[in-house]
Amino acid sequence: MPVDGVSQTSEPDGAARPATARLSVVLPTFNERDTLPVLIDRPDTVLAGIAWEAIVVDDNSPDGTAEAARAIAARDPRVRVIRRVGRRGLSGACIEGMLASSADYVAVMDADLQHDETLLPKMLAALSNGAADLAVASRHVEGGDVGSGLSSVRASGSGLANRLARLFLGVTLSDPMSGFFMIRRSEVERLAPDLSSQGFKILLDIVATARGSLRIVELPFVFRERLHGQSKLDTLVALDFLGLLLSKFVGDVVSVRFLMFMMVGASGVVVHMAALFALIELEGMSFQVAQTAATFVAMTTNFWLNNRLTYRDRRLTGLAALRGLLTFYLVCGFGVIANVGVASLVYQEDAGRILIGLAGAAGAVMGAVWNYAASSVLTWRKA
Repeated sequence: MPVDGVSQTSEPDGAARPATARLSVVLPTFNERDTLPVLIDRPDTVLAGIAWEAIVVDDNSPDGTAEAARAIAARDPRVRVIRRVGRRGLSGACIEGMLASSADYVAVMDADLQHDETLLPKMLAALSNGAADLAVASRHVEGGDVGSGLSSVRASGSGLANRLARLFLGVTLSDPMSGFFMIRRSEVERLAPDLSSQGFKILLDIVATARGSLRIVELPFVFRERLHGQSKLDTLVALDFLGLLLSKFVGDVVSVRFLMFMMVGASGVVVHMAALFALIELEGMSFQVAQTAATFVAMTTNFWLNNRLTYRDRRLTGLAALRGLLTFYLVCGFGVIANVGVASLVYQEDAGRILIGLAGAAGAVMGAVWNYAASSVLTWRKA
């Protein structure tokens, strides 16, 4: 029987294990039951004569994707399945799949049929002849196109993200947002300790972490139209991308998760002030009552955003979400105490404005660090 979270291989009775794969194709999945059989069939033609395997990494899809993958693996020993329980995220799935490989080369493809599998042998040729360490399928080099696979809004957002990555991280790729690439497994092993398991932009993380040490070739491809399912990306992914961008910009001194927690906290200040003025001006509440209500409004929106984005791999639902909200209120309450306590230690009665500002900042930092650390343990603790 398969064990959740561990790579599983199923073989038909009497079937010989295929030769060690030269190429592993990692397929991160979430609700991809309909597309998976089609996707796994496609490499057969384009990779004829090449020893390859497919590693399906499923984030415990409710539609039974893992079960469908196991059924395919029972017929085809080149297919392996990793079912992840209690953790989610495209980047983390890709990293686990690549590290589960023993092949010389690993490719990452989306499971929604939008990537062109005919590029796989071209990527492999570019890597195996020693010309490159990383081959990227690009929509933005000559011959490539976003096609009809992206809406105009998502295409514009992708273009902006590309420009920001080149500006702040010095990434020279034409399409660092691409989710279709192939890399030497030895390079994955080297870079893996510094990669973030959060978010969606694993290629950008790899290139930024490598800091120019990878030889890269880009191959044009046309992004196909989605045939089944819905995009896993939503508007909150913009914050996720900014968190990764900032983390790499400061040299991974702080984690992506912490930066996203801070950005959510900053948005909470805006929510708090908006609620405060609305309650005073529109509802006629006293300042004290309005301030208290606005505080709870901000904490509630912060919890919701953190649950959706910062801790999306530990997302709480149902009664667990209600309990999480109550513990978040408690954590933030103690955060206020930590904030005031540290600020009071730094503050002096005859201090000038600069020291007063430092005292306030020290208290704010202490409160933020407490909220992050305590909520990670109490509210979104690992299963």
